[in-house]
Amino acid sequence: MKRIMMALLSLALTTSVLAQDGQFNRAFGRRIHHNSLGETYYGLRLGVGFARVSSDDSRLDGGTMKAGLDIGAVIGFQLVDSSPVYLESGLYYIEKGGKGRRDGDRITFNLDYLELPIVVKYSIDAGYKFSVQPFLGGYLALGVGGKTKIQARREAYSSFDDDGFGRFDGGIRLGCGAQYDIVYAELGYDIGLANISHDDFDSSHTGTLFLTVGVNF
Repeated sequence: MKRIMMALLSLALTTSVLAQDGQFNRAFGRRIHHNSLGETYYGLRLGVGFARVSSDDSRLDGGTMKAGLDIGAVIGFQLVDSSPVYLESGLYYIEKGGKGRRDGDRITFNLDYLELPIVVKYSIDAGYKFSVQPFLGGYLALGVGGKTKIQARREAYSSFDDDGFGRFDGGIRLGCGAQYDIVYAELGYDIGLANISHDDFDSSHTGTLFLTVGVNF
């Protein structure tokens, strides 16, 4: 929680500094960078994810959601000059996982990923520097850390060992964002399609509801 509060404070300070500039595009509230595809924007994101792991293997099932940090940076390109359709990608550090029980003991799976999303956005200009931006696409993720903790036994070990989860994940990302001036917020869901279990017979999949705020410039 302390990490999340410090990150939110840093983002608030960044937003305050950027807001003083004032030279932003009306529809998206950002600076305009022209290239062969049209406009380009850059963004910072910070938020929280509520994740779970669904598995056929009872040892790896963490069906109860756990909260984690979600932080990253994005870049977007307008695909067609005459239409507000954008391709957005970026890089996130996101904490996923889940909570469950094993032999009656509470167990927590922490799965920390570097995630690369690729989505298509459509910006609906609502006037007064406000826009609504539904999006749909996918993501690829690489596990970079995380511990599995058995609370009663006070045991902890890597979530990505041979008896745990695979490091690669991927799936569908969908949701909707909203922007006023340079301030941006979005609500979305990552649907894990890749089997992150090492087992050839049982499958394990992630699912993450995320809420992020940030700025576009």
